[in-house]
Amino acid sequence: MTSFDTTPQLNVWRALLALAVVFVMLATTGWTALRHQRDTAPLPASLIAWERGHIGGHRLPAPQSAPAELTRFFASLTKAQRVGLAHRFPLAVGNMNGAPVTLRYRANRIALGQAREIERERMRDKRLTPAGQHQAGRRMNRFTALMSSGRQILAFDPSGPGRAAEVFGNLRKAERVSVVVPGVDTDLLTFQRTYRRYAAPVGMAQSLYAAEHTAAPSTRTAVIAWADYTAPSGLGMESAMATRAEDGAARLGSLLRALPGEARVSLFCHSYGSVVCGLAAPALPGRVTDIAVAGSPGMRAGTVTDLRTHARVWAMRDADDWIQDVPYLEVGGLGHGTDPVSPAFGARVLSAREARGHSGYFVPGTDSLRNFAEIGVGAYRAVDCAHENGLCRAGLSHAAASGRA
Repeated sequence: MTSFDTTPQLNVWRALLALAVVFVMLATTGWTALRHQRDTAPLPASLIAWERGHIGGHRLPAPQSAPAELTRFFASLTKAQRVGLAHRFPLAVGNMNGAPVTLRYRANRIALGQAREIERERMRDKRLTPAGQHQAGRRMNRFTALMSSGRQILAFDPSGPGRAAEVFGNLRKAERVSVVVPGVDTDLLTFQRTYRRYAAPVGMAQSLYAAEHTAAPSTRTAVIAWADYTAPSGLGMESAMATRAEDGAARLGSLLRALPGEARVSLFCHSYGSVVCGLAAPALPGRVTDIAVAGSPGMRAGTVTDLRTHARVWAMRDADDWIQDVPYLEVGGLGHGTDPVSPAFGARVLSAREARGHSGYFVPGTDSLRNFAEIGVGAYRAVDCAHENGLCRAGLSHAAASGRA
């Protein structure tokens, strides 16, 4: 639902077809097999090697250790030792929540270089079809672009369709951090686009970063384009269920618990990304102050109260967004619950004037982007509500309204 943007009628028919397919499968194969389906991608070789590794005569900590434990481990090393680990285990270090962010940037540059060479060889592999060689070329070009000078790649996994995350701004010194969580059809090849730039995670994050600087030039901000989960492909059964979002929510929580510093954090969740954020909501760290969703199919909750979160919850939807035609329901795990912009849900509903359909919420000059930026810098009194009564600002304390809450 990030890049999948067709006519409302076609999407409704596809949604209905997906419902029919699900119920047929439930009747013939059983619900348990569907509900517990998970990715079975192998652990990257770098991570396996890390688990067997040593430094200074001691075993390395488990890569699944709590971020705080990994932070202490890296802090105990010399700079040379940290750099050495990044070169020995680039994928492991580059994706390790708890490792210093600058070390992760360095490790991921190394991992990208290695992955690029693999794709370069695959381009010449005569065992591949022409289509396979073309795909290898596209991946090689994407990895080359991600290695460009100045890019800060916080996560990178070339397995399957791939995952990535990129930082704009200084994450270690930021006073406010925003995390953009995209929806379906997000992978390494769609992480960044030239055409329809603001429908891709990198364009979304760059646009938000610029808008936040405009809203509060003196506030140190950082924005993360976070596509570090395996998103559903297209509008079908996967996107109507929460399996991918459950894994994404766990991965998002791990990232948030590992962020450096004490900056306040806001989540900006687009389309299926709002399902991820809804499932992550109950366990969010206290520093996460806001969850803002746009073009949401639901957050796997009936009301804001059901999210069991301390964060403020904001919602918006453009009048031309086809997502409004998707059934807002949840039956046996199918569907994502109440419409977040409905009065029954109880979110603070924001204006999305000038947004361009389902994929246009981060386009410069839109009310939607400006509202996101004001939330990102904590300027809550400046947001534009969807309704003239200003209900979305109701109940905000003076401290919250001035960005100090």
